[in-house]
Amino acid sequence: MIRQYESFASCYDRMMHDVDRESWADYLDAILKQYDVHDVMDCACGTGEMAIRLFKRGYHVLGNDVSPQMLMEARNNAYRERCGNIIFICEDMRKLKIHKPIDAIVSVCDGVNYLTSAEDVDAFFHHAAGCLKPNGVLLFDISSPYKFRLILSDHTFTDETEDFAYIWKNMYDPKTRLCEMELTGFVREGDLFKRFRETHLQRAHAVDDLINRLRKAGFGEIYTYTAFTNEPVSPTCERIQFVARKGS
Repeated sequence: MIRQYESFASCYDRMMHDVDRESWADYLDAILKQYDVHDVMDCACGTGEMAIRLFKRGYHVLGNDVSPQMLMEARNNAYRERCGNIIFICEDMRKLKIHKPIDAIVSVCDGVNYLTSAEDVDAFFHHAAGCLKPNGVLLFDISSPYKFRLILSDHTFTDETEDFAYIWKNMYDPKTRLCEMELTGFVREGDLFKRFRETHLQRAHAVDDLINRLRKAGFGEIYTYTAFTNEPVSPTCERIQFVARKGS
Protein backbone atom coordinates (compact mmCIF):
# COMPACT_ATOMS: atom_id res chain seq x y z
CA MET A 1 0.00 0.00 0.00
CA ILE A 2 1.35 3.43 -0.97
CA ARG A 3 1.49 5.71 2.09
CA GLN A 4 1.45 9.40 1.28
CA TYR A 5 1.56 12.45 3.54
CA GLU A 6 0.98 10.73 6.86
CA SER A 7 4.10 11.32 8.94
CA PHE A 8 5.40 13.87 6.43
CA ALA A 9 2.37 16.12 6.82
CA SER A 10 3.86 17.89 9.83
CA CYS A 11 7.12 18.44 7.92
CA TYR A 12 5.75 19.34 4.48
CA ASP A 13 5.98 23.11 4.89
CA ARG A 14 9.58 22.80 6.01
CA MET A 15 10.33 20.75 2.90
CA MET A 16 8.77 23.53 0.79
CA HIS A 17 10.69 26.36 2.44
CA ASP A 18 12.38 27.35 -0.83
CA VAL A 19 9.12 27.67 -2.81
CA ASP A 20 7.91 31.23 -3.38
CA ARG A 21 4.26 30.65 -2.54
CA GLU A 22 3.41 34.36 -2.58
CA SER A 23 4.47 34.70 -6.22
CA TRP A 24 2.65 31.45 -7.03
CA ALA A 25 -0.54 32.84 -5.48
CA ASP A 26 -0.10 36.09 -7.41
CA TYR A 27 0.18 34.08 -10.63
CA LEU A 28 -3.04 32.16 -9.96
CA ASP A 29 -4.79 35.34 -8.82
CA ALA A 30 -3.97 37.05 -12.12
CA ILE A 31 -5.49 34.15 -14.05
CA LEU A 32 -8.59 33.92 -11.86
CA LYS A 33 -9.27 37.63 -12.28
CA GLN A 34 -9.58 37.13 -16.03
CA TYR A 35 -12.67 34.97 -15.37
CA ASP A 36 -14.43 37.07 -12.70
CA VAL A 37 -13.97 34.40 -10.04
CA HIS A 38 -15.27 34.81 -6.50
CA ASP A 39 -15.54 31.27 -5.12
CA VAL A 40 -12.58 28.86 -5.28
CA MET A 41 -12.05 25.24 -4.31
CA ASP A 42 -8.41 24.42 -3.53
CA CYS A 43 -8.30 20.74 -4.45
CA ALA A 44 -5.62 18.53 -2.85
CA CYS A 45 -4.91 21.58 -0.70
CA GLY A 46 -2.29 19.94 1.50
CA THR A 47 -1.35 22.17 4.42
CA GLY A 48 -3.63 24.94 3.14
CA GLU A 49 -0.93 27.42 2.22
CA MET A 50 -2.42 28.28 -1.17
CA ALA A 51 -5.98 28.30 0.18
CA ILE A 52 -4.89 30.81 2.83
CA ARG A 53 -3.20 33.05 0.29
CA LEU A 54 -6.21 33.03 -2.03
CA PHE A 55 -8.49 33.78 0.92
CA LYS A 56 -6.33 36.78 1.81
CA ARG A 57 -6.69 37.97 -1.78
CA GLY A 58 -10.46 38.20 -1.35
CA TYR A 59 -11.79 34.84 -2.56
CA HIS A 60 -14.29 32.64 -0.78
CA VAL A 61 -12.28 29.44 -0.38
CA LEU A 62 -13.03 25.79 0.26
CA GLY A 63 -10.11 23.38 0.69
CA ASN A 64 -10.10 19.62 0.42
CA ASP A 65 -7.54 16.85 0.65
CA VAL A 66 -7.59 13.07 1.02
CA SER A 67 -5.07 13.14 3.88
CA PRO A 68 -6.50 13.80 7.37
CA GLN A 69 -3.01 14.62 8.58
CA MET A 70 -2.52 17.31 5.94
CA LEU A 71 -5.93 18.78 6.73
CA MET A 72 -5.03 19.02 10.41
CA GLU A 73 -2.00 21.07 9.41
CA ALA A 74 -4.19 23.17 7.08
CA ARG A 75 -6.69 23.98 9.83
CA ASN A 76 -3.89 24.89 12.23
CA ASN A 77 -2.26 27.13 9.60
CA ALA A 78 -5.56 28.84 8.80
CA TYR A 79 -6.28 29.46 12.48
CA ARG A 80 -2.81 30.91 13.01
CA GLU A 81 -3.25 33.21 9.98
CA ARG A 82 -6.73 34.28 11.14
CA CYS A 83 -8.38 32.66 8.13
CA GLY A 84 -10.87 30.61 10.09
CA ASN A 85 -13.62 31.08 7.49
CA ILE A 86 -11.92 28.62 5.15
CA ILE A 87 -13.74 25.29 5.24
CA PHE A 88 -11.53 22.21 4.94
CA ILE A 89 -13.00 18.82 4.15
CA CYS A 90 -11.49 15.36 3.77
CA GLU A 91 -12.29 14.25 0.23
CA ASP A 92 -10.70 12.27 -2.59
CA MET A 93 -10.13 14.50 -5.64
CA ARG A 94 -11.49 11.68 -7.81
CA LYS A 95 -14.86 11.95 -6.04
CA LEU A 96 -15.39 15.69 -5.66
CA LYS A 97 -18.80 16.83 -4.46
CA ILE A 98 -20.07 20.22 -3.41
CA HIS A 99 -23.46 21.51 -2.26
CA LYS A 100 -23.61 24.18 -4.99
CA PRO A 101 -21.47 24.91 -8.07
CA ILE A 102 -18.55 27.31 -7.76
CA ASP A 103 -16.58 29.61 -10.05
CA ALA A 104 -13.19 27.90 -10.01
CA ILE A 105 -11.15 24.92 -8.86
CA VAL A 106 -7.41 25.09 -8.42
CA SER A 107 -4.96 22.29 -7.73
CA VAL A 108 -1.33 23.19 -7.24
CA CYS A 109 1.99 21.42 -6.92
CA ASP A 110 1.48 18.04 -8.60
CA GLY A 111 -2.02 17.09 -7.47
CA VAL A 112 -2.77 15.66 -10.93
CA ASN A 113 0.59 13.84 -11.03
CA TYR A 114 -0.69 11.78 -8.10
CA LEU A 115 -3.48 10.51 -10.37
CA THR A 116 -1.61 7.54 -11.79
CA SER A 117 -4.16 6.01 -14.18
CA ALA A 118 -6.37 7.24 -17.01
CA GLU A 119 -9.42 6.29 -14.93
CA ASP A 120 -8.21 8.46 -12.05
CA VAL A 121 -7.67 11.45 -14.32
CA ASP A 122 -11.07 11.03 -16.00
CA ALA A 123 -12.77 10.78 -12.61
CA PHE A 124 -11.17 14.00 -11.38
CA PHE A 125 -11.97 15.96 -14.54
CA HIS A 126 -15.55 14.64 -14.60
CA HIS A 127 -16.25 15.51 -10.97
CA ALA A 128 -14.45 18.85 -11.24
CA ALA A 129 -16.68 19.79 -14.17
CA GLY A 130 -19.71 18.78 -12.12
CA CYS A 131 -18.67 21.11 -9.30
CA LEU A 132 -18.19 24.14 -11.57
CA LYS A 133 -20.73 26.69 -12.73
CA PRO A 134 -21.22 27.09 -16.49
CA ASN A 135 -18.06 28.78 -17.82
CA GLY A 136 -16.24 27.95 -14.58
CA VAL A 137 -12.50 27.34 -14.71
CA LEU A 138 -10.17 24.58 -13.61
CA LEU A 139 -6.53 25.51 -12.94
CA PHE A 140 -3.93 22.86 -12.25
CA ASP A 141 -0.25 22.29 -12.81
CA ILE A 142 1.86 19.19 -13.35
CA SER A 143 5.50 18.32 -13.11
CA SER A 144 6.41 17.90 -16.77
CA PRO A 145 7.55 14.70 -18.50
CA TYR A 146 10.89 16.45 -19.03
CA LYS A 147 11.25 16.91 -15.26
CA PHE A 148 10.55 13.24 -14.59
CA ARG A 149 12.93 12.02 -17.29
CA LEU A 150 15.89 14.31 -16.69
CA ILE A 151 15.54 15.95 -13.26
CA LEU A 152 13.90 13.37 -11.01
CA SER A 153 14.74 10.08 -12.70
CA ASP A 154 16.98 7.91 -10.51
CA HIS A 155 18.24 10.95 -8.62
CA THR A 156 18.39 11.46 -4.88
CA PHE A 157 17.85 14.82 -3.15
CA THR A 158 18.65 15.79 0.42
CA ASP A 159 18.16 18.80 2.64
CA GLU A 160 18.65 19.55 6.32
CA THR A 161 17.96 22.22 8.88
CA GLU A 162 18.67 22.34 12.58
CA ASP A 163 15.59 20.27 13.47
CA PHE A 164 14.66 18.47 10.25
CA ALA A 165 16.31 16.56 7.41
CA TYR A 166 15.14 14.38 4.54
CA ILE A 167 16.38 12.01 1.84
CA TRP A 168 14.25 11.84 -1.31
CA LYS A 169 15.07 8.99 -3.67
CA ASN A 170 13.37 8.68 -7.10
CA MET A 171 12.94 5.66 -9.32
CA TYR A 172 11.35 6.46 -12.69
CA ASP A 173 10.14 3.87 -15.20
CA PRO A 174 9.92 5.42 -18.71
CA LYS A 175 7.71 2.58 -19.95
CA THR A 176 4.95 3.02 -17.37
CA ARG A 177 5.75 6.74 -16.88
CA LEU A 178 5.50 6.11 -13.13
CA CYS A 179 7.90 7.56 -10.59
CA GLU A 180 8.20 5.95 -7.17
CA MET A 181 9.56 8.31 -4.55
CA GLU A 182 11.01 7.07 -1.29
CA LEU A 183 11.04 9.82 1.33
CA THR A 184 12.92 9.35 4.60
CA GLY A 185 12.62 12.10 7.18
CA PHE A 186 14.33 12.90 10.47
CA VAL A 187 12.62 15.22 12.96
CA ARG A 188 14.21 16.47 16.15
CA GLU A 189 12.49 15.36 19.34
CA GLY A 190 14.49 16.76 22.23
CA ASP A 191 18.12 15.72 21.87
CA LEU A 192 17.28 12.91 19.42
CA PHE A 193 15.85 12.62 15.91
CA LYS A 194 12.84 10.47 15.02
CA ARG A 195 13.03 8.75 11.62
CA PHE A 196 10.04 7.94 9.44
CA ARG A 197 9.54 6.85 5.85
CA GLU A 198 6.88 7.20 3.17
CA THR A 199 6.52 6.07 -0.42
CA HIS A 200 4.87 8.30 -3.02
CA LEU A 201 3.83 7.46 -6.57
CA GLN A 202 3.38 9.97 -9.40
CA ARG A 203 2.80 9.78 -13.15
CA ALA A 204 4.41 11.81 -15.91
CA HIS A 205 1.32 12.78 -17.89
CA ALA A 206 1.49 13.65 -21.56
CA VAL A 207 0.09 17.12 -22.22
CA ASP A 208 -1.94 16.09 -25.28
CA ASP A 209 -3.53 13.23 -23.35
CA LEU A 210 -4.65 15.55 -20.55
CA ILE A 211 -6.08 18.01 -23.07
CA ASN A 212 -8.10 15.25 -24.76
CA ARG A 213 -9.42 14.06 -21.39
CA LEU A 214 -10.39 17.60 -20.41
CA ARG A 215 -12.37 17.94 -23.63
CA LYS A 216 -14.11 14.63 -22.97
CA ALA A 217 -15.11 15.93 -19.52
CA GLY A 218 -16.77 19.01 -21.01
CA PHE A 219 -14.05 21.65 -20.94
CA GLY A 220 -14.03 23.77 -24.10
CA GLU A 221 -11.30 26.42 -23.84
CA ILE A 222 -8.01 24.82 -22.74
CA TYR A 223 -4.71 26.65 -22.43
CA THR A 224 -1.27 25.45 -21.36
CA TYR A 225 1.67 27.56 -20.27
CA THR A 226 5.16 27.24 -18.95
CA ALA A 227 4.23 27.65 -15.29
CA PHE A 228 4.43 31.13 -13.75
CA THR A 229 4.47 32.72 -17.21
CA ASN A 230 2.08 33.38 -20.07
CA GLU A 231 4.49 31.71 -22.48
CA PRO A 232 3.80 28.49 -24.43
CA VAL A 233 5.02 25.24 -22.95
CA SER A 234 8.73 24.91 -23.70
CA PRO A 235 10.44 21.55 -24.27
CA THR A 236 12.53 21.99 -21.12
CA CYS A 237 10.04 23.53 -18.72
CA GLU A 238 9.72 21.65 -15.44
CA ARG A 239 6.17 22.68 -14.56
CA ILE A 240 3.18 23.12 -16.85
CA GLN A 241 0.12 25.20 -16.01
CA PHE A 242 -3.29 24.21 -17.36
CA VAL A 243 -6.28 26.55 -17.59
CA ALA A 244 -9.50 24.87 -18.68
CA ARG A 245 -12.89 26.53 -19.01
CA LYS A 246 -16.08 24.53 -18.71
CA GLY A 247 -18.63 24.95 -21.47
CA SER A 248 -21.79 26.94 -20.92
